[in-house]
Amino acid sequence: MTVLKTSMRNFLAHKGRMALSAVAVVLSVAFVCGTLVFSDTMNTTFDKLFAATSADVTVTSKSATDPGDRPDTGKPESMPASVVGQAKKADGVKSAEGAVSSESVTVVNSEKENVGPTNGGPTIAGNWTRNDLRSMDITSGHAPRGPTDVMIDADTADKHDLKIGDELRTIAVSGDHTAKISGIATFKVTNPGAAIVYFDTATAQRELLGTTGRFTHVNVSAEAGVSDAALKRNVTDTMGADASAYKVKTQKESADDNRESVSGFLNVMKYAMLGFAGIAFLVGIFLIINTFSMLVAQRTREIGLMRAIGSSRKQVNRSVLVEALLLGVFGSVLGVGAGVGLAVGLMQLMSGMGMELSTQDLTVKWTTPVVGMVLGVVVTVLAAYLPARRAAKVSPMAALRDAGTPADGRASALRAVIGLVLTGAGGYGLYAASQADKASDGSLLLGGGVVLTLIGFVVIGPVLANGVVRVISAVLLRMFGPIGRMAERNALRNPRRTGATGAALMIGLALVACLSVVGSSMVASATDELDKSVGADFIIQSDNNQAITPKAAKSLEKADHVAHITRYKEIKADLTAPNGKVAKEVGLSAADATYAQDLRSETVAGKLADAYKPDSMSVGEDFAKDHGIAVGDKVKLAFDRGRTADMTVRAITSSDATIDGGAMYVNISTAARYVPADRMPPNEIMFAKAEKGQQDAAYKSLKASMADYPQYKVMDQTDFKQTLKDQVGQMLNMVYGLLALAIIVAVLGVVNTLALSVVERTREIGLMRAIGLSRRQLRRMIRMESVVIALFGALLGLGLGMGWGATAQQLLALEGLKVLEIPWPTIITVFIGSAFVGLFAALVPAFRAGRMNVLNAIATE
Repeated sequence: MTVLKTSMRNFLAHKGRMALSAVAVVLSVAFVCGTLVFSDTMNTTFDKLFAATSADVTVTSKSATDPGDRPDTGKPESMPASVVGQAKKADGVKSAEGAVSSESVTVVNSEKENVGPTNGGPTIAGNWTRNDLRSMDITSGHAPRGPTDVMIDADTADKHDLKIGDELRTIAVSGDHTAKISGIATFKVTNPGAAIVYFDTATAQRELLGTTGRFTHVNVSAEAGVSDAALKRNVTDTMGADASAYKVKTQKESADDNRESVSGFLNVMKYAMLGFAGIAFLVGIFLIINTFSMLVAQRTREIGLMRAIGSSRKQVNRSVLVEALLLGVFGSVLGVGAGVGLAVGLMQLMSGMGMELSTQDLTVKWTTPVVGMVLGVVVTVLAAYLPARRAAKVSPMAALRDAGTPADGRASALRAVIGLVLTGAGGYGLYAASQADKASDGSLLLGGGVVLTLIGFVVIGPVLANGVVRVISAVLLRMFGPIGRMAERNALRNPRRTGATGAALMIGLALVACLSVVGSSMVASATDELDKSVGADFIIQSDNNQAITPKAAKSLEKADHVAHITRYKEIKADLTAPNGKVAKEVGLSAADATYAQDLRSETVAGKLADAYKPDSMSVGEDFAKDHGIAVGDKVKLAFDRGRTADMTVRAITSSDATIDGGAMYVNISTAARYVPADRMPPNEIMFAKAEKGQQDAAYKSLKASMADYPQYKVMDQTDFKQTLKDQVGQMLNMVYGLLALAIIVAVLGVVNTLALSVVERTREIGLMRAIGLSRRQLRRMIRMESVVIALFGALLGLGLGMGWGATAQQLLALEGLKVLEIPWPTIITVFIGSAFVGLFAALVPAFRAGRMNVLNAIATE
């Protein structure tokens, strides 16, 4: 009880000094708990949606794709309407109803604007069925009654100011269909962001499937008292031998399949955010270590007196650890509450981006606060362990020493040796990674090198502080005369403290620099490859992975001032090599012969133009080696849902190219002879070449031809490069935003270090003020000290991050991204920004130092 009382008294006596450390714990725990609450809420939202939209039993075609996958043909797999009649005959069936659903559609309003989601959510078109009443209510108008009617969900209607009577055009592979809004349906559960339109059954079949008398699935409802599992067995038994051609699923199985289709995205988001929370925790550890180290140093005399009157080492150790425990519990409790608030904020942010999440689905599992509390407390106590050990080693004679005079201010030689060994081992790991022959092998070496160099820099930081701070000070501080020299000496007074404070900032900035180098190198490599390989003047593709419909393709082919248009499709086939080896579902790039001009693919044998001759093809270099294929060999292609063809290999393409590396090419005309027209997939992408000197006119004409199809973009090479740059930039901005939390914690570390340093030097500051140092000079000195510490951390972090990024680029070079580009504007901006971070961090400590009473400060022991 004595230890607890002492710890409580010390904790409350220094509550101001503990506040910033508590904020670090709060932020770190809040990010973890907020991520868990946010991801659990998303799972709840989708679970409710999938449970509400799934029938008791659903029958689909055996060949139907997984939920969310786009079918190769652009049309969903369907089955004959007779399946509905078979299902109705099963025991326990209350009703069975055929349904049509397709995600391969685009819906535009009368102003030719896409009303579908732009955040990656699907646009779903189908027929209105009784099963839809489980998840939706018609809140305005009526359900579709004929081909001129269409019904839309209320969320989409609100976003785009649509009302009954407005005209909508639905674009699908089968054609375009225009109808007027007859009704608006509102979800009973949260709609995460899909746009949904409904037609009458005949219209949905004709416009989405291209034929009548077929359905994509059958919804079967059970009679009262019949379980879903029993109903599934009955339906399967009734279908008899035909059951092998279909998939019969219970409501739970359908919901699970739908959940699986979005789980990848949800898990990536969850673990990425938890990773950044881990970084924030790591940075917070330095803050906590610094706080307790300085508190122990300032209480050296007090601890010495405690030892002199009989306190044992264990009691002193426990006293410090109990303080850390109190800090961890206090910060974690606040962090759990803040995490829920953060989750709500993230939900609002996602809603602003188009993914709707409702606070009614807010899910806080019991494991979330437990995880937050355990992490916060354990990390805080572990971080305070080393300072607690140092406190336990304080001898009774320390009672005679001046307070605030730490005995471990100088970095030890052992630390320098360990740091150099770790850094050297990490550096060798990075070098070995850069020399790897395979990216998979090099990635392990890269990971090891990153971890070792990071730990090495943390360990050796106090040693580096002596040299690096002197250099920075010589450049920045010497011009300020005595004030600058005092700021330099204050930063060098305790290298261990300066090293730990700088390390907190170093971690976040190292990741920023690394990702900046990788992102810039990816863009530069892709741009370089485009300049070398792409001969086409224009690229036409969808901005949401939609295939180019036949009607849109025909419109494109009518554009003026165009020398040629190239179609490009992806076709699957089983390939039998001359040695008898069979490769299943090989991806073939079926294109017009002009594709050889549009993309200058390098060959290692044969001529690429010959691969577009009748019954000819090319194979990739690696595939040819693995299957013993040479130019002139005959291979068999069993086209997916088509006939088998004997093909002659006319060329072998290089596998080193970034674009279409190792692709297998075949002429569309050849593929069309073996694949039925209704099974031939639509164009994935199209290319165009302008007539000589007519690039501008062709560009305008192509854009005009796509005016009715807002889902497709016509891009010249400049547009395409900018799109790549924007995509990488958006990804990096998201990562920088998540890293901002770690940097905020690091800034708090600088603030805390300076604040405690000011307290530690109270008497010294009073003496300086007594001999003539003005308040302005004192504040300037503290601000300069802060700037030097921040720049020290930035210099180490940016240098380390650029090394990581350069090594990562060497691995990416094995995948074709061969250009290393250092984003110097970003690096310089971050470095200069670190100086402002230092200035900001020093504002409050400098202000408090300037307000000290001189006589009271001199009298402080």
